[in-house]
Amino acid sequence: MENLVTYIEGLPKAELHLHIEGSFEPELMFRIAERNNIHLKYESVESLRAAYNFTNLQDFLDLYYAGTSVLIYEQDFYDLTWAYLVQAKANNIVHTEIMFDPQAHTARGVSFETVISGINRALKDGEEKLGISSVLIMSFLRHLSEEEAFNTLEESISFRTMITAVGLDSSEQGNPPEKFERVFAKAIEYGFLTVAHAGEEGPPENIWGALDLLHVSRIDHGNSSLSDDDLIATLVESQIPLTVCPLSNLRLKVVTNLSEHPVKIMLDKGLRVTLNSDDPAYFGGYLNDNYIAIAEALFLTKAEVFQLAMNSFLASFLPESTRQTYINLLNDFQYSESH
Repeated sequence: MENLVTYIEGLPKAELHLHIEGSFEPELMFRIAERNNIHLKYESVESLRAAYNFTNLQDFLDLYYAGTSVLIYEQDFYDLTWAYLVQAKANNIVHTEIMFDPQAHTARGVSFETVISGINRALKDGEEKLGISSVLIMSFLRHLSEEEAFNTLEESISFRTMITAVGLDSSEQGNPPEKFERVFAKAIEYGFLTVAHAGEEGPPENIWGALDLLHVSRIDHGNSSLSDDDLIATLVESQIPLTVCPLSNLRLKVVTNLSEHPVKIMLDKGLRVTLNSDDPAYFGGYLNDNYIAIAEALFLTKAEVFQLAMNSFLASFLPESTRQTYINLLNDFQYSESH
């Protein structure tokens, strides 16, 4: 396993399912809260980190939104994004596709421009200083109304050049894809690509809905796809990617043990499955941690780990020429490892 860990750490990768607000480490949260004269209800970094020990999606979301309350100024969003990019560099992530939740901030009176300007400035610095390319995905909070999603979509148009895709996150239960069918249709008219969380805590019907009604290019999570043979066949034929998140699944009890995680079965069935960290500050691990944990639990081979990394580039929203550059980088690494 030691050789595989070293291999994973050296492997060039893309990360496609990362919520920037979910990379908010307690130390940074305290630092920004102090800078902005905001009092957190936790006495210390340690007590805040202890609160990260939740066991279900709703408890996580409650803490997640509480954490966003300290983010007020453009510099706050820059610092949050830059901190993730530093971690990405350490994990040998060469390309990242970052989701952000504007509604979590505009509802508090923080302007859309403040949010996206801070994130975008950090992403530009990440490319120039760290060599990490990036794509920005604007996610709608599905527990909010269709009208609020439409308002956010309209507000985003002024920043169209900064955003590649729109997504759908937050509580899947009770908020099926059809709730946002018209919003996604309008987003596609504007030229956005689309992704959506589906099949994490919800049934395969939600994945069908994301495909048929929201016309997504990727499914975020997609665990429950394995309970529907017709869906598996459709996903294999179309090569619609799944962005699965093992440590997130474990923490939120989507699986009770990583040895039960479906990613190896997904690989064996020919699904274009990728590994991602989701909300790494809250779920106990960045991308390498996810690769190492799942490789150990499922006894993955180097060939299977390599395929997961390859899938991360194949599933990305990169231009074809840039994608090929990264695939060449990955193949060069593989060649050097075998000689």
